[in-house]
Amino acid sequence: MIRELSAHINNKKSLTLLYLLGTILAVANALPTYIQSSFLATTLSISWVSVFFAGANFITIISILFFPRLIKKLGNIITTQFILVIFIFSLLGMSLASGPVSLFVAFLMLSVSSNLIWINMDILVENFSDNATTGITRTIYFTAINLGWIIAPTLSSYIINNGGYYWVFIAAAACLVPFLIILIKNKAMIRYNEEYQAKSIKQSFKALWNNKNLRGIFFIAFLLNIFISSAVVYIPFYLHNNLGFDWSTLGIMFSVMLLPFIIFEIPAGWLADKYLGEKEIMTTGITIIIIALILFFSVKELNPWIWGGILFFSRIGASLVEAMRETYFFKIVDAQDVSYINFFRITAPLGILVGTIVAGIIINFYPLEYLFLFVALIMSSAYVFIYSIKDTL
Repeated sequence: MIRELSAHINNKKSLTLLYLLGTILAVANALPTYIQSSFLATTLSISWVSVFFAGANFITIISILFFPRLIKKLGNIITTQFILVIFIFSLLGMSLASGPVSLFVAFLMLSVSSNLIWINMDILVENFSDNATTGITRTIYFTAINLGWIIAPTLSSYIINNGGYYWVFIAAAACLVPFLIILIKNKAMIRYNEEYQAKSIKQSFKALWNNKNLRGIFFIAFLLNIFISSAVVYIPFYLHNNLGFDWSTLGIMFSVMLLPFIIFEIPAGWLADKYLGEKEIMTTGITIIIIALILFFSVKELNPWIWGGILFFSRIGASLVEAMRETYFFKIVDAQDVSYINFFRITAPLGILVGTIVAGIIINFYPLEYLFLFVALIMSSAYVFIYSIKDTL
C-alpha cells in the first residue's frame, strides 16, 4: 500500500513536470507556426510555399518511420536532448537564411525536429499514465500545451511589429533553453526505464492496419491534420494577404481562437472517461469543423469580430476531436509501444503533406478560398472511420 502510494505521488510529480515542459515546448513551437507561410511568402510565391511544406513534411515522415531505432539505441532522454539541439539550430537557421536553398534546409530541420520532439514527450507522459484516467491525463497535458499556443500568436505579432519576422524564430529558440535545462536537471525523475518495443516499419504498419480501432483512429487523426494544414498554413495567409488583416489584429484573433483547447478538452476527457464514449464527442467535433470550413469559404467581410467568431467556432470542433483522438489512442496502446506511437504521430506531417499537395493543385485553378470547400468535403469521410471504431466504454 505504501509502495503504491509512493509510486502514485512520484507519477503525479513527473506528470506535473512534463505538463510544464509541454507548455514551454508549445510556446517555442507556436511562435513561428502561424507566421511561417507569410514569412516564406516574402521570398517565395504561394505555390512554392506549398512545395516547401510538402517537401519538408515528406522528409519528416521518413524520419519518424526510422525514429524508433534511435530511441531504442540511445534512450528517450538522450534522444530528446539531441533533437532539442537540432530544433534550436533550425530556428536560428530560419532567422539567418539568405536564400531559397538555405531557407529550405532550415525549414526542413525545423519540420523534422519539431515533430520528433513531441513523440519523445508522448512516450514520457504515457509512461506515467493509467488507462483508467487516460482521458483526464492526456487532456490536462494538452491543455498545458495549448496554454503555450494561446500565448504565442499575440507575442509573435508583437515581435513582428517591433522587429520583424526574424526575431520570432530567435525568440522561439530562446524558449528552448530553459526546456533543455529543466530536462537535464530532472532526467532521473522522468526517465523511462523499460525496454521499448521497436518493431520494423512493415510489422508496425501490418499490425496497425489489421486492428480496426488503431486503423480508424489513425485516419481520424490524419483527417484532423489535413484541416490543421489549411488552418495553420493557408488561413493566416488568406486573412493577411487576401483579406488584408494586419498582424496586430491577427495575433489577438489567433490567441482568442485557441481558447477552446483550454475550455473544452479537459471536460471532454472527463466525459469520455466517466460517461460517454469517444465516438459521440468526435462526431460533434467533425461536424463543427465542416460547418466552419464552409464559413471560411463564404464569409468575405473584413470584420475581426465575425472572423474571430468563426475561427473560435472551428477550434471548438478541433479541440473535441483532438481530445478524443489522444484519449482513444492512448487507452489502447502503452508507453513501450513506441512504433505505434510513431505511426500515430506520422499523421501530423502526413496530413500537412497531403493538405499542401491538395492546396497546391487547387490554388492553380481556383481562388484560395475554394480550398476550404474541398477540405470540408475531405473531412466528411471522417464519419466512416468514427463509425468503424469501438468505444472504450
